Amino acid sequence: MLDRITFDKHILGGRACIRGMRMPVLVIVGQVAHGATAEEILAGYPDLERADIQQALQYAAWLT
Repeated sequence: MLDRITFDKHILGGRACIRGMRMPVLVIVGQVAHGATAEEILAGYPDLERADIQQALQYAAWLT
């Protein structure tokens, strides 16, 4: 279950976000695709949790 991925038309036009924050899943997946580690992502976005990164990747995998 992807309970950390939210869609709200009032937040970023309804794009997939993390826990209703203005943090698009696309940003996290892009960071990983460019070689960032979970620790680097968490350091750059202190409101994120490790489980947010994991679910962003699960969501991206589900889309494919």
